[in-house]
Amino acid sequence: GIHLGLALTVGLAAITLVAIRRIDIPVARDEAPMNVAAVWRSLPAPLRWLLASDIFVRTCEGLVDVFLVLYCIDVVGISAPAYGILIGVQAVTAIVSYLPVARLADRIGRKPFVIATFVAFAAFPVAVVLAHDFMTLLVAFVVGGLREVGEPARKAMIVDLVRPSLRARSIGLYYLVRSLTVAPAAFIGGVLWKVSPGLPFWLAGAIGLIGVAVFAATVEERYAS
Repeated sequence: GIHLGLALTVGLAAITLVAIRRIDIPVARDEAPMNVAAVWRSLPAPLRWLLASDIFVRTCEGLVDVFLVLYCIDVVGISAPAYGILIGVQAVTAIVSYLPVARLADRIGRKPFVIATFVAFAAFPVAVVLAHDFMTLLVAFVVGGLREVGEPARKAMIVDLVRPSLRARSIGLYYLVRSLTVAPAAFIGGVLWKVSPGLPFWLAGAIGLIGVAVFAATVEERYAS
């Protein structure tokens, strides 16, 4: 099974590379090169606030992500195949929500859907730690699938807020800063897990709510549309 999965992954990656090579998007270029510090200074304030809220939310995710399977199987007591079903339900929920929500975001604005995504990130670990059997975990993983509901809107905001001539570098810097900041979360989650398996989940929910509050309070709708 592992070898088949690896072969499929390599095959899909090869297809993706071929498809990317066929895409030709014209890029506006700056006259003078800019270093990382200059690119950072070019990021508008709304994008920096979005980044700050995104860091809180991804820290929320990182605290518990690797411990989900342990909690579901070892603490709640479900089987490995049952956990696979939960992951499938989460994926289907995310896929089903993508297209209709993306269309609604273009109609009524992106901010409500980004907030909904961040709320789902905060609610998911709490829903998991409150679950006591397969059915309550099923509800929790539906919430987990809804974490993707505003992702198209959030990514569109990032693209729209950066300078066109610095788009690739700005987006790359955004994700670099986010990844470096969130990197310690799994280690911290592991330390908390040793204290109590539920502790990283409760802390993740609280940190996720901070991310929701930061975004809701700082990024105005005119920058999110």
